[in-house]
Amino acid sequence: MSNPFDSTKHPHRRYNPLLDEWILVSPQRATRPWQGQQETIAQPAPKAHDPNCYLCAGNQRANGSNNPNYEGVFVFENDFAALLKDEVTWQNQANTFFKLMPERGINKVICFSENHGITMPEMEITAIINVVNAWQQQYLQLSALEYINYIQIFENKGSVMGCSNPHPHGQIWAQSSIPTQVAKTQLQFQKYYQQHHTSLLADYLANETEAAQRIVLENNSFVALVPFWAVWPYETLIISKRKTETILDFSDKEKTDFALILKQLTTKYDNLFSTSFPYSAGIHQAPCDGKPHPEWHFHMHFYPPLLRSASIKKFMVGYEMLAEAQRDITAEQSADILKNLPIIHYKNKTTRE
Repeated sequence: MSNPFDSTKHPHRRYNPLLDEWILVSPQRATRPWQGQQETIAQPAPKAHDPNCYLCAGNQRANGSNNPNYEGVFVFENDFAALLKDEVTWQNQANTFFKLMPERGINKVICFSENHGITMPEMEITAIINVVNAWQQQYLQLSALEYINYIQIFENKGSVMGCSNPHPHGQIWAQSSIPTQVAKTQLQFQKYYQQHHTSLLADYLANETEAAQRIVLENNSFVALVPFWAVWPYETLIISKRKTETILDFSDKEKTDFALILKQLTTKYDNLFSTSFPYSAGIHQAPCDGKPHPEWHFHMHFYPPLLRSASIKKFMVGYEMLAEAQRDITAEQSADILKNLPIIHYKNKTTRE
């Protein structure tokens, strides 16, 4: 006789409707879901200005140009761009196995602050609003270019995520094609919209609100939650309550609420293991390809790698590289841990709450 299924004890697969993919969840491997020891990791004292940093105000960059003595947000074209603006002549040579096509675009770096020694959770709300304003301005400018069809706004934080410079900054990649992950999400959005005439994420958020198991933070305009199908241990998703297609649709109130939830969520991350928490985060929004996109719903992903402490991270190896994503701690367990963390930054406290 079989035992009744229990999602907190038995292996199971969860479906990701954004990518049409599955993830294997093995909760029996993490009988003690909270195994995070508090470690002391040696970190150099933060400097407000580093004379050797190519992102700091007034300093020389690798290409020989000098940054202005900026305050607040500073945006410039990446000196080591992965994409080029140049148009090339190309003739398609059809081959089943050797397909390629030129890709054109622009890469930009956006410094969040002139202060070298802080990160987003330590910034004032007004300073984060200025970052959101810059994201809007860049989306508006880049989307006006005829050859740009998608704009990816993202941040890699921490050396473990391949970020070689600790200065608070992110990137913007604007390109002529719609990238693979975004194209997969768009297809899922389109299928759902055609069938239900509503937004997939709007309906998903309504179900998450009713379930009340995975919501970490909420304000008048946004919800931050651990998605049901999360792959990374403390992965989160920020979803706009109003179905906005791009960041240009935000009202002033929504911009303030977005900045607030960004500060609160990243503060919780830092408090999790009392360390400056690494992650890759990025905004997914409608393409700027000149077509209507009623199916799209603005959202932002956070993919942090840390698993049990400031030095123990999750690796995608073996089964996950060869078969499908897998996790031990359930989405509900990680959401509960994140939800109960304080949103007063640990560096500003003498004792941990």
